[in-house]
Amino acid sequence: MAAPKLFSLDNASRFQRAAFNFKDHGANITIGDYLLARLEQLGVTHIFGVPGDFNLGFLDLVEDHPTIEWVGNCNELNASYAADGYARVNNTIGVVLTTFGVGELSAINGIAGAYSEMVPVLNLVGVPSTTQLESKPLLHHTLGDGRFEAYNLAAQHFTFSQAFLKDQEHAPKEIDRVLIDCITQARPVYLTLPTDLVSARISSQRLRTPLTRNPPVEDPKLQSFVLDLVVKHFQEAERDAVVLVDACAIRHNVKDEINELVKIGFPVFTTPMGKTAVNENFEYYGGVYFGSISRPEIKEKVESAKLVLCVGPLKTDLNTANFSYNIQVERSIELHSDRTKIQSAVFTGVGMKNLIPKLTERLKFIHPAASTLSVPKFLNLVPHEETNIVTHDFFWPRVGEFFRPKDVIVTETSSPNFAIPDIALPEGSILVSQLLWGSIGWSVGSLLGASLAAKKKGLGRCILFIGDGSISISQLSVQELSTMMRVGVTPIIFLLNNSGYTVERYIRGMTRYVSTLFDRNTLTGDEG
Repeated sequence: MAAPKLFSLDNASRFQRAAFNFKDHGANITIGDYLLARLEQLGVTHIFGVPGDFNLGFLDLVEDHPTIEWVGNCNELNASYAADGYARVNNTIGVVLTTFGVGELSAINGIAGAYSEMVPVLNLVGVPSTTQLESKPLLHHTLGDGRFEAYNLAAQHFTFSQAFLKDQEHAPKEIDRVLIDCITQARPVYLTLPTDLVSARISSQRLRTPLTRNPPVEDPKLQSFVLDLVVKHFQEAERDAVVLVDACAIRHNVKDEINELVKIGFPVFTTPMGKTAVNENFEYYGGVYFGSISRPEIKEKVESAKLVLCVGPLKTDLNTANFSYNIQVERSIELHSDRTKIQSAVFTGVGMKNLIPKLTERLKFIHPAASTLSVPKFLNLVPHEETNIVTHDFFWPRVGEFFRPKDVIVTETSSPNFAIPDIALPEGSILVSQLLWGSIGWSVGSLLGASLAAKKKGLGRCILFIGDGSISISQLSVQELSTMMRVGVTPIIFLLNNSGYTVERYIRGMTRYVSTLFDRNTLTGDEG
């Protein structure tokens, strides 16, 4: 275990004074301390990244902070992966701190993945002073042609919003703006912090008003109309309705609302990306709907229902088994974070966070009838096989028996991502996977962030499933095992050794991609 951090009296006193000031007097604090105070309010306990000369001033504040810990990573890509995993498990934003140019560009793949998968990550970049940003001298870490804005332009493609701090007056408002975007849109945001503004002093007055994740106030008449229409469709379905929960229910923080709704008694299923949004020990939970490759009984139940309530749908190719859903528009209702779609009609401004609790109240009258509906039993059935070969058919159900309540399960791109949806997980489990972006090696960096968040929240074990192909490609991210040892987290890692890129072989031929990996015997000198 890592030794506890020690703080000097001066540093501890500084943060105590800052906390007292913004709560009671609105006195001046530095912009760096203002940002850290906001992150602390949002529940951030760890910041990931790599030191660089343009972020060192802010990094000093992070290292001296009494509740936020600095986690130095082996490289910026790993740091962005770790911030992603941390955000998913901690149910708050992840933060990655890099330096101007060379650092932020190294992290951009992980930021793009967080954008794709709708994970709230603050991409915080230490940049040159405001004077240098204006005069554009021939600085290191630049392209050498004065285009200081090139990195900002790149970030705009992979983040929801951006704030380029330029002065003290607008800094607190700009910081708040992007942080609110981050937590409400569930997307990464980009914030530049010039070296000379880190210690510039501003009023702490705004810190008295916490940032909120709540959606905006909706038109009550429109919401009432939509609610009546949804209830009408449930009535017309004559009990034959199912609930299908997808990724955006997790990303937009409606898990609690969904678990109350399904108590009415409707059969409830999840998609691969929505897995663990619903307690899988729940009596009305029927398993994972995966389009054409679903279990037959699940496919039949979902596709024959008169009404399918889709909560937070994200219909990607790998989430729908290559777009093989067989749910007709005429019998579907979709609840999104910012709109509701009933058949083909879209009602913008009526989001699921506010709608679901009202819908739950209105549908309670259906409980006596709904609770009599049959639901497929979703169990782990370990087959008896007459072979010494460990097959996927045997391995994954057997691993299902290994899991415990509140375990955090991380799966790598490829076979683990496609196998785990069919495995029943214990109550309180959290599945962390990257099915849409699919960056090979992401899971190792993500495991670091997930492990730190799980430890902080008192969750169970963190367990990673990764193949030898992925871990060989991810020579960069596998370095993060050293960081895990340093910070005192002890995840369990299942390394599935298929002696090569097995999925690619099934696609292109079994003799392909054989000699691209080191053989274990070569590494150990074991010939037998």
